[in-house]
Amino acid sequence: MVNIIKARDDTRQGIFRIANTVSLELSIQYSVTILSPSVWHETPDSTMFNNHQEALPPDTSGSDVKGEYNTSAHLEYVPASQLGQANFLDAESPANPQTWPVWKKNAQILMVAFHSMVATFMAAGIIPAYDAMAEAYGVTVPQASYLTSMQILLLGICPLFWKPLTAVYGRYHIFMLSALGSMVCNIGGARCTTYGAQMATRVLTAIFISPPMGVGSGIITELCEPEQRAQKLGWWTLMLTLGTPGGPFIMGFVTHHLGYQWMYWIFAIMNLVQLLAYLILGEETLYLPAPEPPSPSLNTTNPPRFYHKLRPRRINPHPLTLQAFFTPLLFLRRPRVLIPALTHAIVFCYANIALIVEMPIVFGERFAFNSQQIGLQFIAIIIGCLLGEQLSGPLSDKLLRAHGTHRPADRLWLAYIAFGTVVTGLLVWGFQLSKATTWNVTPCVGAAIASFGNQALTTIMVSYAVDSHREVATDVGVCINVVRHVYGFIGPFYFPPMFETLGLAGAAGVMCAIVGGCALPAVVGLHIVDVRGGR
Repeated sequence: MVNIIKARDDTRQGIFRIANTVSLELSIQYSVTILSPSVWHETPDSTMFNNHQEALPPDTSGSDVKGEYNTSAHLEYVPASQLGQANFLDAESPANPQTWPVWKKNAQILMVAFHSMVATFMAAGIIPAYDAMAEAYGVTVPQASYLTSMQILLLGICPLFWKPLTAVYGRYHIFMLSALGSMVCNIGGARCTTYGAQMATRVLTAIFISPPMGVGSGIITELCEPEQRAQKLGWWTLMLTLGTPGGPFIMGFVTHHLGYQWMYWIFAIMNLVQLLAYLILGEETLYLPAPEPPSPSLNTTNPPRFYHKLRPRRINPHPLTLQAFFTPLLFLRRPRVLIPALTHAIVFCYANIALIVEMPIVFGERFAFNSQQIGLQFIAIIIGCLLGEQLSGPLSDKLLRAHGTHRPADRLWLAYIAFGTVVTGLLVWGFQLSKATTWNVTPCVGAAIASFGNQALTTIMVSYAVDSHREVATDVGVCINVVRHVYGFIGPFYFPPMFETLGLAGAAGVMCAIVGGCALPAVVGLHIVDVRGGR
């Protein structure tokens, strides 16, 4: 027994080393280590920390769930003393998302997806205006690029702050505050005349617009059944991914014809559209089961009035503690969250961020493209994302239903196709662009292939992690978002010297080696363990 406990502890230490180094040697070692079944079985006591009343929920990722799974009730927020009384849901309550019609559920999902897209759209949308802003503010182009890099970092970190607030006060009012605050900051950005002032508006905008980046997965999990989850999560991940190439694509035209100030006015208009959509169609998706049946004298069948919906109120009586702001990071201790998060972060960095950051530089220097012509190159990435989602969403759900039971590991079969297309696309993009003397379409084809694999792998990894921990889907989403953006934030700092030293072809080979040597072995090991365990 002592040897088993010691082996389990040693294995956990191996997991931490992978998260810290993300190196080829440790990834190969870990892919062998995780074959030990002892890693995958945790007792509830092992997840306690500091004897606090908030414990990491027991790992239910290995359980098979037959039939429908009701995820609208946040049982993790209900005091343990009341769980025995809260085994029912008020099916007549209009506050219960399970009673909503399909169109209303889809409307909430699409608004959250669009909100996430706006966040990445605004961060990447200023890329075509680097030259114009550098000249206007009297700074260098690399300094102008920090306006995007800072937003990438904050979009990953800030959901840690917003998630506990949405768990207590609900999502609806937080999202409205997000749209309103971002709109005000973008109006300020259009009026800025100095680099420091513009940096301040970009920082505040990223803070305000970031809430759905983390809690989006939890909202979607609560509004749809397992057999449709990957498709609906795909809407969210697709919009989130499309914002990165979509921003430079559209804003390239705006910068060329209207000037860079109009970018910020358009951003503000988008925020205004969001605010109006939340006012008209938005509803509170956070629902907690009541500890007691509602009194017959209370009318629970009529929907609340409009003014009542707008009134801020505390929904969750669970106390808001400092520890709650860091709880999502504790899920990195679980392999079924850690491996998908790292895999998604690595692939997203090299098959999305690297292409978007490097394409304006390469096409501008080699082919003397203006901002409008550079923006057109992002069409390839957009097409790849759209096609990749058709593979990863509906087909992933179909594989999940193939055995008649809810087995998240069935989604991983499609991951190998995604890995193959990512590596192929990066190599085509790098080698074709390195030897090009005049513009041709082949580098864009490579970018589209890599984008196809990135989008497919994004939906597969997020769906797998959420399905493995459905009871804490929001925490899992926040955790994945932090890893993705922190890893992506580091990339633009070493991309320029890497491409300058190794060339486009050599740099593409290095990125493929990291994807194939770090991410792929870990996913293979994860899949083998789940299949052997019947999960």
